[in-house]
Amino acid sequence: MSAPRKQPGPLTFRPVTPSRWKDLETLFGKHGACAGCWCMWWRLPRAEFNAKRGAGTKRSLKRLVTEGKVPGVLAYVEGMPAAWCSIAPRRQFPGLERSRVLAPVDDTPVWSVVCFFVARPFRRQGLTAKVLAASTEYAHRRGARVVEGYPVDMRGKVSPDPWVYTGLLPAFVQAGFVEVARRSPTRPIMRHVAAGD
Repeated sequence: MSAPRKQPGPLTFRPVTPSRWKDLETLFGKHGACAGCWCMWWRLPRAEFNAKRGAGTKRSLKRLVTEGKVPGVLAYVEGMPAAWCSIAPRRQFPGLERSRVLAPVDDTPVWSVVCFFVARPFRRQGLTAKVLAASTEYAHRRGARVVEGYPVDMRGKVSPDPWVYTGLLPAFVQAGFVEVARRSPTRPIMRHVAAGD
Protein backbone atom coordinates (compact mmCIF):
# COMPACT_ATOMS: atom_id res chain seq x y z
CA MET A 1 0.00 0.00 0.00
CA SER A 2 1.39 3.43 -0.93
CA ALA A 3 2.01 6.06 1.72
CA PRO A 4 -0.66 8.77 2.10
CA ARG A 5 0.07 11.87 0.06
CA LYS A 6 1.53 14.70 2.12
CA GLN A 7 -0.56 17.88 2.14
CA PRO A 8 1.16 21.23 1.53
CA GLY A 9 0.96 23.96 4.18
CA PRO A 10 -1.30 27.05 3.95
CA LEU A 11 -1.87 27.99 0.31
CA THR A 12 -2.42 31.31 -1.42
CA PHE A 13 -2.80 31.96 -5.14
CA ARG A 14 -1.86 35.15 -6.97
CA PRO A 15 -1.78 36.25 -10.63
CA VAL A 16 1.71 37.06 -11.86
CA THR A 17 2.00 40.85 -11.96
CA PRO A 18 5.20 42.94 -12.17
CA SER A 19 5.56 42.94 -8.38
CA ARG A 20 5.61 39.11 -8.43
CA TRP A 21 8.13 38.64 -11.25
CA LYS A 22 10.89 37.84 -8.75
CA ASP A 23 8.73 35.08 -7.26
CA LEU A 24 8.22 33.50 -10.68
CA GLU A 25 11.94 33.82 -11.39
CA THR A 26 12.71 32.13 -8.06
CA LEU A 27 10.31 29.28 -8.77
CA PHE A 28 11.61 28.65 -12.30
CA GLY A 29 15.26 28.83 -11.24
CA LYS A 30 18.26 29.26 -13.50
CA HIS A 31 16.98 26.69 -16.03
CA GLY A 32 13.66 28.47 -16.60
CA ALA A 33 11.52 25.61 -15.22
CA CYS A 34 12.54 23.18 -17.97
CA ALA A 35 15.56 23.47 -20.27
CA GLY A 36 15.30 27.22 -20.74
CA CYS A 37 11.65 27.21 -21.78
CA TRP A 38 10.44 29.97 -19.43
CA CYS A 39 6.92 28.90 -20.39
CA MET A 40 7.18 30.37 -23.89
CA TRP A 41 6.84 27.14 -25.91
CA TRP A 42 3.18 27.75 -26.73
CA ARG A 43 3.53 31.53 -27.10
CA LEU A 44 6.26 31.82 -29.73
CA PRO A 45 6.71 30.51 -33.29
CA ARG A 46 8.99 27.44 -33.18
CA ALA A 47 11.92 29.09 -34.96
CA GLU A 48 11.78 32.09 -32.65
CA PHE A 49 11.51 29.86 -29.57
CA ASN A 50 14.51 27.80 -30.65
CA ALA A 51 16.57 30.92 -31.34
CA LYS A 52 15.67 32.57 -28.03
CA ARG A 53 15.61 29.55 -25.73
CA GLY A 54 17.18 30.38 -22.39
CA ALA A 55 18.01 34.04 -21.78
CA GLY A 56 15.85 35.14 -24.72
CA THR A 57 12.73 33.29 -23.61
CA LYS A 58 13.22 34.64 -20.10
CA ARG A 59 13.30 38.18 -21.50
CA SER A 60 10.15 37.47 -23.52
CA LEU A 61 8.24 36.25 -20.47
CA LYS A 62 9.48 39.15 -18.35
CA ARG A 63 8.35 41.59 -21.06
CA LEU A 64 4.83 40.12 -20.93
CA VAL A 65 4.75 40.57 -17.17
CA THR A 66 6.14 44.11 -17.15
CA GLU A 67 3.62 45.10 -19.85
CA GLY A 68 0.84 43.98 -17.51
CA LYS A 69 -0.19 40.88 -19.46
CA VAL A 70 -0.77 38.32 -16.73
CA PRO A 71 0.68 35.04 -18.08
CA GLY A 72 -0.52 32.83 -15.26
CA VAL A 73 -1.05 32.19 -11.57
CA LEU A 74 1.42 31.33 -8.80
CA ALA A 75 0.67 29.11 -5.83
CA TYR A 76 2.44 29.96 -2.59
CA VAL A 77 2.97 27.54 0.27
CA GLU A 78 3.50 29.43 3.51
CA GLY A 79 4.53 32.45 1.45
CA MET A 80 7.02 30.55 -0.74
CA PRO A 81 6.39 30.31 -4.51
CA ALA A 82 5.70 26.62 -5.05
CA ALA A 83 3.71 26.10 -8.26
CA TRP A 84 2.73 27.79 -11.51
CA CYS A 85 -0.16 27.50 -13.94
CA SER A 86 0.01 29.21 -17.34
CA ILE A 87 -3.46 30.43 -18.31
CA ALA A 88 -4.65 33.06 -20.78
CA PRO A 89 -7.04 33.47 -23.72
CA ARG A 90 -6.28 30.76 -26.30
CA ARG A 91 -5.35 33.36 -28.94
CA GLN A 92 -2.22 34.14 -26.89
CA PHE A 93 -0.89 30.61 -27.58
CA PRO A 94 -0.23 30.31 -31.32
CA GLY A 95 1.48 26.97 -30.69
CA LEU A 96 -1.96 25.45 -30.10
CA GLU A 97 -3.01 26.45 -33.60
CA ARG A 98 -0.23 24.32 -35.08
CA SER A 99 -1.48 21.17 -33.35
CA ARG A 100 -3.99 18.93 -35.10
CA VAL A 101 -4.61 17.06 -31.86
CA LEU A 102 -5.32 20.28 -29.93
CA ALA A 103 -7.13 22.17 -32.70
CA PRO A 104 -10.24 24.12 -31.63
CA VAL A 105 -13.21 21.94 -30.73
CA ASP A 106 -15.71 24.57 -31.91
CA ASP A 107 -16.09 28.34 -32.23
CA THR A 108 -16.47 28.94 -28.48
CA PRO A 109 -13.95 31.52 -27.20
CA VAL A 110 -11.87 29.81 -24.51
CA TRP A 111 -9.06 30.51 -22.10
CA SER A 112 -6.39 27.81 -22.24
CA VAL A 113 -4.31 26.15 -19.54
CA VAL A 114 -1.09 25.08 -21.26
CA CYS A 115 1.55 24.49 -18.61
CA PHE A 116 2.26 23.67 -14.98
CA PHE A 117 5.45 23.75 -12.97
CA VAL A 118 5.72 22.58 -9.36
CA ALA A 119 8.90 23.02 -7.33
CA ARG A 120 10.49 19.69 -6.46
CA PRO A 121 9.79 19.81 -2.68
CA PHE A 122 6.06 20.24 -3.37
CA ARG A 123 5.50 17.59 -6.03
CA ARG A 124 3.08 14.69 -5.54
CA GLN A 125 1.08 16.64 -2.96
CA GLY A 126 -1.96 17.46 -5.08
CA LEU A 127 -0.77 21.01 -5.77
CA THR A 128 -1.39 20.85 -9.53
CA ALA A 129 -5.15 20.36 -9.05
CA LYS A 130 -5.24 23.19 -6.52
CA VAL A 131 -3.40 25.74 -8.66
CA LEU A 132 -5.53 24.65 -11.63
CA ALA A 133 -8.75 25.25 -9.69
CA ALA A 134 -7.51 28.66 -8.51
CA SER A 135 -6.40 29.62 -12.04
CA THR A 136 -9.74 28.55 -13.48
CA GLU A 137 -11.56 30.67 -10.92
CA TYR A 138 -9.28 33.61 -11.80
CA ALA A 139 -10.10 33.21 -15.52
CA HIS A 140 -13.84 33.04 -14.87
CA ARG A 141 -13.60 36.23 -12.77
CA ARG A 142 -11.84 37.87 -15.74
CA GLY A 143 -14.75 36.97 -18.02
CA ALA A 144 -13.80 33.54 -19.37
CA ARG A 145 -16.97 31.53 -19.90
CA VAL A 146 -15.00 28.40 -20.81
CA VAL A 147 -11.54 27.32 -19.64
CA GLU A 148 -9.87 24.56 -21.62
CA GLY A 149 -6.97 22.25 -20.78
CA TYR A 150 -4.92 19.62 -22.59
CA PRO A 151 -3.70 17.08 -20.03
CA VAL A 152 -1.95 13.79 -20.64
CA ASP A 153 -3.86 10.59 -19.90
CA MET A 154 -1.06 8.30 -18.73
CA ARG A 155 -3.36 5.26 -18.45
CA GLY A 156 -1.39 3.87 -15.55
CA LYS A 157 2.04 4.53 -17.03
CA VAL A 158 4.71 6.62 -15.34
CA SER A 159 6.51 9.53 -16.97
CA PRO A 160 9.14 11.97 -15.67
CA ASP A 161 7.54 15.17 -14.35
CA PRO A 162 8.98 17.50 -17.05
CA TRP A 163 7.23 15.51 -19.80
CA VAL A 164 3.74 16.03 -18.39
CA TYR A 165 3.97 19.82 -18.19
CA THR A 166 0.42 20.22 -19.59
CA GLY A 167 -0.88 18.37 -16.53
CA LEU A 168 -2.31 14.93 -15.89
CA LEU A 169 -5.93 13.94 -16.46
CA PRO A 170 -6.79 13.23 -12.77
CA ALA A 171 -5.88 16.82 -11.75
CA PHE A 172 -8.34 18.21 -14.31
CA VAL A 173 -11.08 15.83 -13.22
CA GLN A 174 -10.46 16.83 -9.59
CA ALA A 175 -10.76 20.51 -10.56
CA GLY A 176 -14.15 19.92 -12.19
CA PHE A 177 -13.16 19.74 -15.86
CA VAL A 178 -15.08 17.53 -18.30
CA GLU A 179 -13.72 15.85 -21.43
CA VAL A 180 -15.14 17.32 -24.65
CA ALA A 181 -12.88 15.82 -27.34
CA ARG A 182 -10.07 13.30 -27.81
CA ARG A 183 -8.18 13.08 -31.09
CA SER A 184 -5.33 11.05 -29.63
CA PRO A 185 -5.59 8.17 -27.13
CA THR A 186 -3.56 10.02 -24.52
CA ARG A 187 -4.57 13.66 -25.15
CA PRO A 188 -8.09 14.58 -24.06
CA ILE A 189 -9.36 18.15 -24.37
CA MET A 190 -11.03 19.15 -21.12
CA ARG A 191 -13.33 22.09 -20.34
CA HIS A 192 -14.61 23.91 -17.31
CA VAL A 193 -17.68 26.08 -17.89
CA ALA A 194 -18.45 29.06 -15.65
CA ALA A 195 -21.29 28.54 -13.18
CA GLY A 196 -24.62 29.67 -14.61
CA ASP A 197 -23.65 29.00 -18.24
